[in-house]
Amino acid sequence: MAKEADAAKVEGKKAGLITHFFDHINVAVVELSRIVKKGDRIRVKGCTTDFEQEVGEMQVDHAQVEKAKKGDAIGMKVSEKVRKHDVVYLI
Repeated sequence: MAKEADAAKVEGKKAGLITHFFDHINVAVVELSRIVKKGDRIRVKGCTTDFEQEVGEMQVDHAQVEKAKKGDAIGMKVSEKVRKHDVVYLI
């Protein structure tokens, strides 16, 4: 149980799941499970993915937003390749 708690501290709180990735423009679509704001620090983790970045510009329905809520599908620029089903954590 202690190992799970340590892992949760490192990964942070689950914020969403990658549903699409457009590699030609490095944009991921994330289905959110909690509020995410511009400037938040995130970690993207999957089988072969593991990196951190700051949330820059976000779009919901092709409109720029400063904050997105649970249930929104956001488009955001990512610094590395991501894959469908990778998990996004707030750290």
